[in-house]
Amino acid sequence: MSILPFLRKIFRNTKVKKQLNFIFFVCLFIPILFIGIILIFNTKKLLLDHYHNLVEADNARVKSIMFDVTTTTYNISDEISTDKNLQTLFETQYSREEDAYNSCRVYYGKINKYITKNTFISSIDIYTTNPTIKDYSSIKTVSNDIFKEEWYNRASNHADIIWRSLATLDNWKHTSQELCLLRRIPIISTGEYVVLVIRVSNIYLKNRIQFSTPWNIVTVNQDPIFFSTDRNLSGKNITLPIDYSKQQDVYSGQFTYDNKESIVHISTLLPYTSKDKIYITTLDTDALKESNKIITTFIAIIALTSILPLILITLFTNRFSARIITLRGEMHKASKGDFDIINNLKGDDELSEVFCDLKVMIQSIKQMDSQMYEAKLQEHVLKNQQQKMEFKMLASQINPHFLYNTLEIIRMMALTEGNKGVSNAIKLLGKSMHYVLENNGSSSTSLKKELDYIATYLAIQKLRFGDRVNYTLNIPNNMDLEEYQILPLLLQPMVENAILHGLENIQYNGQIIIDVQTKEDEFLIIQVSDNGHGMTEDELNELKSNIQISKRKSNLSIGLYNINQRIKLFYGENYGMEIQSHPNDGTHVTLTIPLHNTMEE
Repeated sequence: MSILPFLRKIFRNTKVKKQLNFIFFVCLFIPILFIGIILIFNTKKLLLDHYHNLVEADNARVKSIMFDVTTTTYNISDEISTDKNLQTLFETQYSREEDAYNSCRVYYGKINKYITKNTFISSIDIYTTNPTIKDYSSIKTVSNDIFKEEWYNRASNHADIIWRSLATLDNWKHTSQELCLLRRIPIISTGEYVVLVIRVSNIYLKNRIQFSTPWNIVTVNQDPIFFSTDRNLSGKNITLPIDYSKQQDVYSGQFTYDNKESIVHISTLLPYTSKDKIYITTLDTDALKESNKIITTFIAIIALTSILPLILITLFTNRFSARIITLRGEMHKASKGDFDIINNLKGDDELSEVFCDLKVMIQSIKQMDSQMYEAKLQEHVLKNQQQKMEFKMLASQINPHFLYNTLEIIRMMALTEGNKGVSNAIKLLGKSMHYVLENNGSSSTSLKKELDYIATYLAIQKLRFGDRVNYTLNIPNNMDLEEYQILPLLLQPMVENAILHGLENIQYNGQIIIDVQTKEDEFLIIQVSDNGHGMTEDELNELKSNIQISKRKSNLSIGLYNINQRIKLFYGENYGMEIQSHPNDGTHVTLTIPLHNTMEE
């Protein structure tokens, strides 16, 4: 049986509740579990690789530091071993103790320069068997105790460069281990030897190496630890997974340290011209614990993402199934003619909508006759209201037309009496009212009619203000104004603001300039400019803000706000109004609307 027929059979013969549970387990729970297991294993591997790389990188850093220290220490020992002054100091048999003292003091000054110049050097000591030389700072005679020391015997009997971890006492009488270079220097004329001991400062190594994590332990051969991030380990021998028989042992893996499973990396450094081996051990005791925390968090998240949907889908399916059973029962009652059903079905989804439809259907059946009667009554009421509205609209048009006709009678009477000024003023006012009445309720007019109306409006204002208001209308010669459409009464508030506010403080020779032009055969640009005193930057910013959000502080901002909103509502957000103004440079208001638009039918 193929999977598609099997699924069809399951969904055809199974209740909705079981279908939802099946979909959850197949489409959500199993994929989450599968992907979660893969992610956990991959994440754990990536984390372990990451921590291994960190430990290995830190080990390489420490190894580089130790290589620099040991190589530089060897070079210093080489300079000292070839120093002719050293040969002279230790081959001379001094007859007076004062002469030996002075010679040692002079040579110690040279030794001290090495210590001062190289901060990684803790001390430089030279052990001699010359009986005429007494101890002086770094120059020491070989006492019986020194002669019995294993390190001295090995150094004096071998010509190799020797690296050892030797105990030392600090200023507070605390014993610690230091990495030391031992070198036998032959005194050619006497056939004897002096032993050079250069100690590497643990304080220097601590400053260069130590971090909180990972830990570092540095040993030489199988000697006690001379450096460790944990100071308590200094001088101790700790069992580490080191194969001392190999020339260069490298170990990387997991190791139990201090009862903690840790990530460890051990590398071997072969100092220059020496048979000794320095082992650098880097371990991270927190890496596995941190990895396990992250993995545990991953498991918790996966469990939460599995259990929480399981709880939710269980609650949903139980509630959904119960609501379906309730809806089915109520529909069954209605099908039997029992219209006494419950008032509502809990929820606000498609089932609730189906139940609402059921209630509506029942109510329709029970109240069909009464609803039809009420519908007829409502129809009569609506017709009466419509007739009243039409009557009121007719009356509202009769009054303005009556006023317009009355003005025309007054104009003719003034003209008969010979008063041409009054006659002209009434003519302009009548022409203005005629345009307003003509465009009442209209959403479009020709650009020519709008500009004619503006010219009439400016002529009326010229009669009122005299020389304070002068105007110029600039229109391209090849532009047919009848071809272009514009919202009616769009420019009048701009011109009114230019007169009342722009020319407010102008006593004579006020200028209103209206420029009409097109741009890119796409935009119609209309600019209204005045030669008033202009606005400051703060006043302009406040005006621009009021145009975007009306605050009804002044007629200026309200009028321009309305214009801007009309443009954006009718033409779209890409069109609107821009204002430019500077003190003593007037104000320029620019409208941008589409050049081509459909004239109102």
